[in-house]
Amino acid sequence: MALPESVDERLRQAMRRVLLATLPGVLALLWFYGWGVALNLLLCGVTALAAEALVLRLRGRPLSPGLGDGSAWVSATLLALALPAYCPWWLGVTATACALLFGKHLWGGVGTNPFNPAMLGYALVLVAFPAHMSQWPVPHGMGLVEGLQQVFGTHSAPDAWAGATALDSLRINNSLTIDELFAHHPAFGRFGGRGIEWVNLAFLAGGLFLLQQRVFTWHAPVGMLASLFVISLLCWNGSGSDSHGSPLLHLFTGATMLGAFFIVTEPISGARLPLARLLFGAGVGLLVYLIRTWGSYPDGVAFAVLLMNLGVPALDRLAEARQRRQPT
Repeated sequence: MALPESVDERLRQAMRRVLLATLPGVLALLWFYGWGVALNLLLCGVTALAAEALVLRLRGRPLSPGLGDGSAWVSATLLALALPAYCPWWLGVTATACALLFGKHLWGGVGTNPFNPAMLGYALVLVAFPAHMSQWPVPHGMGLVEGLQQVFGTHSAPDAWAGATALDSLRINNSLTIDELFAHHPAFGRFGGRGIEWVNLAFLAGGLFLLQQRVFTWHAPVGMLASLFVISLLCWNGSGSDSHGSPLLHLFTGATMLGAFFIVTEPISGARLPLARLLFGAGVGLLVYLIRTWGSYPDGVAFAVLLMNLGVPALDRLAEARQRRQPT
């Protein structure tokens, strides 16, 4: 069913603002990780437009509204930013095609998806191709020619182009204190992961812009960040070798700010009512910490979001029941 014209225009405006808000994070990623980020954006974007056009044609729908609302481009952009830079070209293509086919059109198209499309595509390739999804480049580690050769598999990668992330290193560490990791381990920066701490700050700036523009309400991002802060504070056991990391480390490492302001705020797969959004975000923050600390994956934003997508109907019912009980 086609969206009303006014709704369709609001959707286009919101998608344009979201893309604009990703710009600080994109620039930070480009600065630290180079051309691999741009290649991800290009491959995922082209794949998204091609997959969207193909499915719309097969469904007998007009191309212009579907391609023009910007939702496919936003999903592709968020997915490209979440994937490792310099991952094989087919990985981004596969993730994007799966995101749109299984995360969006399988459920009827825009406005009907129960799961976040970008995170569904990410989770599918993470489960299917874990080795490729664990190769994260070190900052400033590869030039354009070397990057193209790596992405398209025409030449072996230069030595030490990839390395363990801060979250990876924290999970497997059993001998160094947190202070020693920050002082000597190349994956750690000033207060978070090297490079990625500034990327998180850039996405935080973009997220605050979206809040100022009222693209979404504060409930889901504040719920996620507050929950992650509280649980990491309660479980923080100082700087010993068995430490799980400080709240500051968890807030500014991995995909925390991208998840808080660009993923959990997705309106269709998220909760509708303010209380439900707050609980949705809080659940994501809690699950992110549990997966990072005791799970099999170092970050876990994608799995946390998808698991909480399953609970959205219950959260909305809980919020509606509480709303009915309040005196008018």
